[in-house]
Amino acid sequence: MASVMLAACGNDSGSAGNSGPREFKLWYYEGPDSAMGKAWAAAVKEFQSSHPNVTVKFEEKGFEQIQKTAQMILNSNDAPDLMEYNKGNATTGLLSKQGLLTDLTDEVTKRGWDKQLSPNLQTTAKYDQRGVMGGDRWFGVPNYAEYVLVFYNKDLFAKNNVKVPTTMDELTAALDTFKKAGVAPLSVGGAEYPAHQVLYELALSKANRDWVDRYQRYTGKVDFHDSVWSYAANTFVDWVNKGYIDKQSTSIKAEDMGLAFIAGKFPMMISGTWWFGRLQSQIKNFQWGAFLWPAKMSAGSSGNIWVVPKGSKNKDLAYDFINITMQQQNQAVLGNSGGVPVAADPAAVTDPPTKTLIEDFNTLVKRDGLAFYPDWPAPGYYDVLVSATQKLISGSASPDQFLDEIAKPYQENAANLGG
Repeated sequence: MASVMLAACGNDSGSAGNSGPREFKLWYYEGPDSAMGKAWAAAVKEFQSSHPNVTVKFEEKGFEQIQKTAQMILNSNDAPDLMEYNKGNATTGLLSKQGLLTDLTDEVTKRGWDKQLSPNLQTTAKYDQRGVMGGDRWFGVPNYAEYVLVFYNKDLFAKNNVKVPTTMDELTAALDTFKKAGVAPLSVGGAEYPAHQVLYELALSKANRDWVDRYQRYTGKVDFHDSVWSYAANTFVDWVNKGYIDKQSTSIKAEDMGLAFIAGKFPMMISGTWWFGRLQSQIKNFQWGAFLWPAKMSAGSSGNIWVVPKGSKNKDLAYDFINITMQQQNQAVLGNSGGVPVAADPAAVTDPPTKTLIEDFNTLVKRDGLAFYPDWPAPGYYDVLVSATQKLISGSASPDQFLDEIAKPYQENAANLGG
């Protein structure tokens, strides 16, 4: 954890009539080289210039750190005034149900943030009384979007005469070509989220909107041994057996997966747009690109969201900071740094690779292809998926055993919700 104190200067705005010295406590887990990290650092500077009596106490947390401790922290006196948090039933939904987050509905309407966000991006910001996303009350605000895609090493593709795949058959053929050439095809992290996102992508290659809504939003019964889940689990194991996914990846974390791709060791990495800005700034020794997962649907949604803890002592300052991140100037910084802004002027995004990234996102949106993330439906489901997927990689669980393992906690949660 890195902590830095930032002294503010300039004109005060939105301080609820308090002209004395104040401290604004901000948490987020985006790295300084990421698009969001760059945009939010710029937002801090703008916030400083408009709030002269405020000291910003910024603390950079790790994703896993907030994932595991948020409930405890927000139930204590150490809660920040504003923090980035993962969206979905298992995280923001659970905390909203427990009364640990501020209902932002009135503020969203007042500030006009609802007018800046398309309906499909609002889904992950709004929750019902059960804590299920897509409800009628706002408990968070996203200022960027994200989706899972395939990053690829153009040099390794050219060297092995591999073309960018546009179908699942072509993707499989590409994996096979690399493996036969003695090149490990995929950089995968089995110790954290990346591996089970790959498995979910395989499921989505056979899924439709009804399947996604039943799984994510409890709109109907979910059969974990249906043709979609069975295809995903069996194909994932097939990829392991064929060496497309290394069995040693069970102990690889997301950071190490990314570093291996950045070092040019793998031709492909299936992960999210949150890597894009970092790859732009850190890859120096080869040409790289990205392409959409070759199916109609892919994991994706709004980005992580700003939430205001119920115990925040400076909610007005939190709202002011959110508002800055939603303004076109900051949205342009995010876009030109490799992010997917939600409210930018398209003409203000001038970086060609980022323009393509945004165009691909718009393609997903137009074909109703955003399918959220696999760990969202139930509290604690992230750890369940990590552990179960590791067993698939190591061979200590069969596809049917894997599906049984992920079905049990999901169905228990569905029963608790009355689903």
